[in-house]
Amino acid sequence: MTTIVPPIRLGVNIDHVATLRNARGGALPDPVRAAQLACAAGADGITAHLREDRRHVRDADMRRLREVLTVPLNFEMAATDEMVALALELKPHASCLVPERREERTTEGGLDVIGGGIDLARKVEKLGHAGIRVSLFVAPDEDQIARAADIGAAVIELHTGAWCELLAEGRAVEAAAEFARLQAAARQGASLGLEIHAGHGLDYASAETIAALEPVRELNIGHFLVGEAVFVGFEAAIRQMRIAMARGRAHLGASRAA
Repeated sequence: MTTIVPPIRLGVNIDHVATLRNARGGALPDPVRAAQLACAAGADGITAHLREDRRHVRDADMRRLREVLTVPLNFEMAATDEMVALALELKPHASCLVPERREERTTEGGLDVIGGGIDLARKVEKLGHAGIRVSLFVAPDEDQIARAADIGAAVIELHTGAWCELLAEGRAVEAAAEFARLQAAARQGASLGLEIHAGHGLDYASAETIAALEPVRELNIGHFLVGEAVFVGFEAAIRQMRIAMARGRAHLGASRAA
């Protein structure tokens, strides 16, 4: 009997190519070129986070990405009126709403969907009515996930950062407990009709592990791939990530066939 394993996609985040460009000024390295190379290497989509302070990706980058990409563009953004207006102008394939604080180095924690109240619900509705697939970046928390479904999100992206940090610190018992939370969250979200994505802090090994979770349909990875590109090249890093994800999916297939 053939076991059909659902496919898993790779979204490549090009934010930190823009960070490198902005460190010196000028136009290079070009994040749009990086996006095109990522697609050639096997990325299924491109993610770009336009922060309110424009610390890496800029408005012009978003417009160029929207013009040249032939794969889905995932516009990662804070849930603000300014960003919603820009998303409605650009009409990307998807908008992933994330928490954002100006002093943070990277996104810390998941979006407070419950605390966002009716204002967040209205923003999700407005984006959805424009044909934009709305994703909410959330911690593996039962109440937050239930609220995400209630307000009409199509997707949740599970924040894997805490799990990845525990792995990096060698805290195996705590990492196992956090991974169990991710598993439960993925199953809960799927049972509510949400598509499940995951991302933040993933490397080859952790991506392989989480790719073996059946409900997960997409991983979004950026910083690690840009860092690996320094040593092996961007395309080679992405191809290796695809191999790692494929190994994880193969583990899923083997476990289902057993």
